[in-house]
Parts: sequence; structure tokens; C-alpha cells
Amino acid sequence: MLSLPESTTATTSSDSLQVEDDPSTSNQVSLPPQSPPPFQIPPLSWPETGTITQDWIQNLISTFEWSSKFLKPTELPSVLPVSVFDKLILTASKLLHKEPNCVTIDECDENSSVVVVGDVHGQLHDVIFLLNHAGLPSDNRFFVFNGDYVDRGAWGLETFLLLLAWKVFLPHRVFLLRGNHESKYCTSVYGFEQEVMSKYGSDGKHVYRKCLGCFEGLPLASIIAGRVYTAHGGLFRGTPVTPSKRPKGKKGRKIVLKPDSSPLTLGSLEELAKARRSVLDPPWEGMNLIPGDVLWSDPSMKSGLSPNTERGIGLIWGPDCTEEFLKKYNLKLIIRSHEGPDARVKRPGLLGMGEGYTIDHEVESGRLITIFSAPDYPQFQATEERFNNKGAYIVLEGPNFDTPVFHSFEAVVPRPKANAFYNYVDAIDSDEELDLPPVSDLSS
Repeated sequence: MLSLPESTTATTSSDSLQVEDDPSTSNQVSLPPQSPPPFQIPPLSWPETGTITQDWIQNLISTFEWSSKFLKPTELPSVLPVSVFDKLILTASKLLHKEPNCVTIDECDENSSVVVVGDVHGQLHDVIFLLNHAGLPSDNRFFVFNGDYVDRGAWGLETFLLLLAWKVFLPHRVFLLRGNHESKYCTSVYGFEQEVMSKYGSDGKHVYRKCLGCFEGLPLASIIAGRVYTAHGGLFRGTPVTPSKRPKGKKGRKIVLKPDSSPLTLGSLEELAKARRSVLDPPWEGMNLIPGDVLWSDPSMKSGLSPNTERGIGLIWGPDCTEEFLKKYNLKLIIRSHEGPDARVKRPGLLGMGEGYTIDHEVESGRLITIFSAPDYPQFQATEERFNNKGAYIVLEGPNFDTPVFHSFEAVVPRPKANAFYNYVDAIDSDEELDLPPVSDLSS
């Protein structure tokens, strides 16, 4: 485990917003240089009782840290056998699939805190740092992870499995939401599929398929203490009522329905609850539009609700929509993620992601916040000049849980040597221009 300094908090005097500026985190945390392994650690085994303990998770962390520094990717099965992977992924999947689309986190009391984490993108060592810096999950410390656990970084599988282990250990204290990268499309483009195939070889297809099945179970959003809505992308459209019977065509002939011409309206939590999240890349019709919006949408400083033409999927919403949603459900905060420094540099009018967070909308009822938890992102870049962004997480304290305290931190360095599992030179920087149907076909 990393030995980490205590934090100090500075509070702004202008309003109730609290900002963490740790002098201690301005110094990057170093890992030992990569060198030949001094010894071979034994492979992990599933607990004989079938119950994960915190000691088991600590052993998992130590194993992943050691293997990232001393083993080739193809040697990961020597310390994490497929049999152990199967037990963990199955146990976690059963828990996740039972949760609703929007999980309600209401067991927190005035002595509790809730940590909200944004994109981590396979940056294992930064995730380990974050968990220690924020304080590990416990009975009075809840965690909400806002998606994008995999892709772009070299240790997406280890990162995802570590968070699943915490979910299994503390299922009512750790909540894992889905990001847009927890999909078949993104993982085939941005490295996770190839990472799994490289690490598990002949068992790679099996491991990847099990991960996709687990992705299907990840909830889409959360409501914290009745005051805070979190989701990876953000808000979503309302879905018009469609006829129960579809027109019939001759056998083998595809029926193409004319898109609904109704104007876009903001969706409701009731509609979100009914959406079908088990489709990894949802068909763009009916209520299955909602998962695409929740995972891919972005805010704008311009009022209104419109298709997200830059990404080719999801919506763009303005401050008026943020106010409408907050007021309707008596909320104070919307916390979303989805945009790193590479995406924000192309978004005029919105703040950059240098500190790991931005306050995008301040309206009468509350705020819209973007949180991004992968520092020095992306891990692999085609240019010498890097964004050098900090990562950040948010702490919400009882009794009201609506005053965010921001904690920024720098990347753990040096990262162990690793090769990318995707062509990062030609990959689209911010997931734009997806090979999906035109936006005009998605507006129903």
C-alpha cells in the first residue's frame, strides 16, 4: 500500500462551495523503478468461505501493483487465475443486475460521507492512490463511481476487478455506475478488448465476454440522500409513447419507422427507471434512447435541449434544463463525468479540466458539476506535449450532502512501463463522430 499524507481543506468565502487544495498532493507520489522481480508471488485464490474480506482486497491490490511492475501482461493469469476471475465477476454481476437503473443511496446519515469519483480509465495506480487518499470504503464512507473504468489506460481489467471486489465486499456502500466506455463499441476501439485478449490469451474471449455481461448490469445513475443526481454523461430526453403494435412486413423485409417529429423534452426519473440498460449498444428507438443519453450527453452554456452533433449520440443541454431537472426533483447538485482535458479543449465556453473538475452551471436551484478522476490523461499520447491535468474526486458530507468538497491530486509517477492496447495515434481524442446512425435518426 502507498503511504499517503493527510489532506488540508481550504474553504472559499464566496459561497458554500469547498475546494480541496492539498499542498501535499502537489508532489507526485513515486513508485519504485521497474526492475526484475525479486521473487514470485503466489497466485490468488478465492476465499474458502466464499466471502471477500478487506484483507483479501488488500492482497488483490498488492498483487496487481506487483504484477504491473514485474510481469508481462501475458503473465497476469499466473497471479490471477481464470477460476478466481470467474468467481469475482459472477458474484459482482449478480449484485449489479439486481440493482435498479437509478440506485437510491439513502442509508447515509449525518455521520456519513459520500465520495464521488469520475472517469479512471484503467489508471490503476491513480485509483489506488485515490482510495487511500479519500479513505477506504467503510460503514460510514460511501463511494459512487461514475463510470469509465476501462479503455485508454494499460490496466483496465485490474482496475475494474478491484472496484468489483469492493462492491462485493460492501455492496451497500460502494456503487458502480456505467460509463459510455463500458460498451462493446468503445472497448473494441479504445483498447480494453485487446487488453483482455493479450492478458488471457486462449481464455481471453471468455474473460472479455464475462466483462461485457457485467457491464450490462451496471446501473445508469444514482440519487444521493435525495439531494444529488449522478450519472456518467448526465441528463436525458423524454420518450414519447409509441404504439404497442408495430407494422408488419413481409418475411425478411425490414420495417423502417419514420422518426418521431416531436420536439425534444427533458426526461423524468420515472422514464429512467423503465429504460432497458441491459443492451450494451442500445437500438436507437423508444425508451432505449435513454441509456445512450445518460452515458453520452454533454452540457452547454447555451439554453435548450438538442442532439449532440459532435459525438453523434446523446444530447446537449443548457442551464435552463439543469434548473428544470433540479427544481422538479428538489435536488441541489447534478454530478457527471465523461469529459477529460482532451474533450474540454474542444468545447468553447466551458472551463478546462486542468484541476479535475469544473462547475458548468450555477442556477437558482443548484449546480451542475463535471468530475474527472484520471490525472495526466490519457496515459498514451501521440505528442510530447501532455495535458498534465490533475484528477479529482468530490466528498459530500452529512447531514445535507449537497455541499461538494473538491480534492485534486496529481498522477502517481513513474508509471510502470506498459504498451498501449490500441492505436492511440489514430484514435479519436474525445470519442466524437461515432460510426452510428445520423443524429436526425436518433431524435425520436
